[in-house]
Amino acid sequence: VQLQASGGGLVQAGGSLRLSCAASGRTFTNYVMGWFRQAPGEEREFVAAISWSGSSTDYADSVKGRFTISKDNAKNTMYLQMNSLKPEDTAVYSCAASKLRFIVTHRYDYDYWGQGTQVTVSS
Repeated sequence: VQLQASGGGLVQAGGSLRLSCAASGRTFTNYVMGWFRQAPGEEREFVAAISWSGSSTDYADSVKGRFTISKDNAKNTMYLQMNSLKPEDTAVYSCAASKLRFIVTHRYDYDYWGQGTQVTVSS
């Protein structure tokens, strides 16, 4: 499966952005999908994940209550709605797909990765 993330940009603290991840190549519904981010000098970290059906989600503690992950299987697209953004949310955000049948949060459990999109939050 091929993944392409988009929707990043520059936003002021307190603002919102919506990221999209378009998938192609294999049946979108077969995969657990996730968002990860990597800030300069930091390791890639888990942000959010959603089950193949979309009925289950998981979030990093740092984004709970501010970010919402969703997916539209008919459009083969996953989204990350980011509200109340903080400067510490600044990072390159990447989407990923896992062949496992349950939600996973470790980057090594994901099999396919898309190119990232830069999110910059100014103070």
